[in-house]
Amino acid sequence: MAPDTSETIRSLLESAIERTDDEEVNYKLRTALQLLDVVRVRNEQLTDTLSTVELDDDLEARLEELGYLE
Repeated sequence: MAPDTSETIRSLLESAIERTDDEEVNYKLRTALQLLDVVRVRNEQLTDTLSTVELDDDLEARLEELGYLE
C-alpha cells in the first residue's frame, strides 16, 4: 500500500473516530486503525525482503507494476 494511500485512510479513520460518540463504532474504527498498522508493517517487511533478493528482470518489472517495488 502506498504511503500516501495509508495516510489518507488513517486520516479518514481518525476523523470518523473524532465525530462519533457510538462506542461500538468507535471500537471498530480503532480496530481498523490497528489493522492498517499491521498492513503497513507487513508491507515494509516485504519491501525490505525484496530489496535484498536478486530478481530476474521480468519478475522485477511485474513487482514494480503491482507496486511492491519502487
